[in-house]
Amino acid sequence: MGEVKPKSVNTLQKGHYVLIEGDICTIVDVQSSKGGKHGHSKYRIEAVGMKDGRKRQVVMPSGSTVDTPVIEKRNAQILSIVGNKVNAMDAENYETFDMPLSDEFKDNIQEGTIVLYWDMMGEKVIKGIKGAVDVPE
Repeated sequence: MGEVKPKSVNTLQKGHYVLIEGDICTIVDVQSSKGGKHGHSKYRIEAVGMKDGRKRQVVMPSGSTVDTPVIEKRNAQILSIVGNKVNAMDAENYETFDMPLSDEFKDNIQEGTIVLYWDMMGEKVIKGIKGAVDVPE
């Protein structure tokens, strides 16, 4: 399992990333409700899983903490494409690795393309295209 940071529930906002049921999720809504005479306020978090697209909801007291994934945003060059996977090389440390190739980028990526990828808890995902490198023939 990759790196996570605890974060207070009352600091979470729409667009942040959290771990719910062990999956990385994007927060789509945060609502707070006031507590009663002796109760504490509660936070209701709605989030969508990044892998499966499934909606999840959790309700937590305001003093709680939740795990948030540490996301590294890095650049890589595509070395080869085989089916729905790409082999890429990190632009800084020259590490080579495989990543899934989503339908969103399939038509715009070829060998030599520079991409922006996110490393989230050891899982690498292409998030954007930076450009192409001129490779001498």
